[in-house]
Amino acid sequence: MTSDIRSYPASRILDGLILSPSGWRGVFAQDEESLDAEVPWERLLFAAAAALAFDAFLGEREGPDAPKGAVVIGTDTRPTRAGITAFLLYVFAARGRQTLYTGAAASPELMAFAGSSRAAPRIAGFVYVSASHNPPGYNGFKFGLATGGVLSAGENARLVELLHTIIKNMDSEQFDAFLQQNYSRQLRRIVRNSVKVKNEALGAYGAFLRQVLAGSGDEKAIDALYADLRQGLKERPLGVCADFNGSARASSIDRAFFAELGIPFTSIHDTPGDFAHGIVPEGANLETCRFLVEETFLEDGKTVLGYVPDCDGDRGNLVIWDDGGRGRARVLGAQEVFALACMSELAFLVWNGTLRYDEKGNSLTRAAIVANGPTSLRIDRIAAAFDVPVFRAEVGEANVTGLAARLRERGCIVRVAGEGSAGGVIIHPQQVRDPLGTIGAILKLFALRRGPGGGDGQGLFEIWCGLSGQRESFRRDFTLADAAASLPAFVTTGAYTPEAKLTVRAADHRALKMRYQEIFMREWEEKKDALGEKFGITGWEASADKGMEELQNLADFGKAERGGLKVNFLNSGKRKIAFIWMRGSATEPVFRIMADAEGTDPRLERCLIGWQREMVLKADESLHA
Repeated sequence: MTSDIRSYPASRILDGLILSPSGWRGVFAQDEESLDAEVPWERLLFAAAAALAFDAFLGEREGPDAPKGAVVIGTDTRPTRAGITAFLLYVFAARGRQTLYTGAAASPELMAFAGSSRAAPRIAGFVYVSASHNPPGYNGFKFGLATGGVLSAGENARLVELLHTIIKNMDSEQFDAFLQQNYSRQLRRIVRNSVKVKNEALGAYGAFLRQVLAGSGDEKAIDALYADLRQGLKERPLGVCADFNGSARASSIDRAFFAELGIPFTSIHDTPGDFAHGIVPEGANLETCRFLVEETFLEDGKTVLGYVPDCDGDRGNLVIWDDGGRGRARVLGAQEVFALACMSELAFLVWNGTLRYDEKGNSLTRAAIVANGPTSLRIDRIAAAFDVPVFRAEVGEANVTGLAARLRERGCIVRVAGEGSAGGVIIHPQQVRDPLGTIGAILKLFALRRGPGGGDGQGLFEIWCGLSGQRESFRRDFTLADAAASLPAFVTTGAYTPEAKLTVRAADHRALKMRYQEIFMREWEEKKDALGEKFGITGWEASADKGMEELQNLADFGKAERGGLKVNFLNSGKRKIAFIWMRGSATEPVFRIMADAEGTDPRLERCLIGWQREMVLKADESLHA
């Protein structure tokens, strides 16, 4: 194995790669849709350099005289995973750092294992080989520490700095000599041990998920919740099905999770790496699951819930039986999924006595929801019913979990955080999105129809109906479709619809947003009367989400820089009833926009997303005129 690194300068090794806290990603195959397992040499060099950088990063944290902690490595199911992982294992072996290799593993599984006290030897961090929802020809890395969460923006910035230094100082002869060293014995041992490591990871994940559902590490509290869930599901049975789409979830704990609760489970496309359709669990990619729910329900009369994960298994959007007399299942929008989970988990806090109120209905508990910038205002309406504030962070898992952690340090209970725009739900103490956490929230909503221990108290859905002013519409035999119908009505642009994605030439997003502001201010004056007459919009205010900060009443749109910029539209009572939003993706070469509008009439959302698209393109064009 030899390399002429002089033929691969840093600019070529890093060409086309995105190095964000949400993941280092790029095309590792011949093209982005390729299912070929062969990895170009410059990408293997990048993998080696990334491993060297992470080893150095961990070394800085450990100190020069401290023993090296182990690294956990796992992968999603992309074809290029084997070649990339071989280089990671090789480099860590050469650097004398012990490696625990799980093979294909859902990212919540890997992160639960990395953060588990069960893991031995001592874990210093993890590397997850994945490109999340990107097409199958992409690949990359997520890095994290033994906390079980991905690196923060600041930590990622240091890792990127180390990467650039390593690539810049690569010497061809020294690197060739490094690659020619024989570590085959260590590598064989790591691979042989992977089955044992995988089983330990599954055990750690299963135990951790029980704590997530109960919101407690106390085994008595966990057992009591599971007893209530089993009793509720016995009285009103429910079945679940999944279209795994060849994802890493196909080899995770899903079947065991449902079996423990006595839930019948059906799955398709459950061979890891066998992709039956697109990776992103949105839109048409949920149709096979919708058909499966319909087919299975018509056979057993109880399978009313289905899910489809993305390739790394940290996100899964839902299908529910929602016949409306038509014998049909319905795909829930990503924003609906997040809203249902938030509603259920807030009601769960009331149900278990954590969230309490005075005689006037004011919350006596400091609690909050954390969501990303493009999460629908629907969440604000739900949180308001529970007298709980919503805090917003920039798009990106590290931003959302970082803000939630900051609030907890200040004594606030943050049960749910996440990215509503993608249906990504993070339920404390998790630090990563997880479809089983989401489904756990839905199961609690469905099964907990009485107070704890089967007492006379209200169940979760009844609590929500009472607090949201819908007590008259509550019925004991409610369905998941009834729960979805009770959510505040909003029409929101889907994050992966064609109109939500743009290609802009402007590299300076601050300049783009400043030019956009000029266009918006001018066109607002032209359109405000019509917007007021048709939709009741009488004013606006701007905000920005940058990392873990939200800038309110923004006068200079350029201050959003590369973060999310939002224009909120107000009615005559100064209530936010709609917004438009924009941000360049940190993990894909696209510029994302969206609109969100209260009500069931789609005309306002259609009007706003079309206007937003025109203004962003005008701003971009004017910068290149």
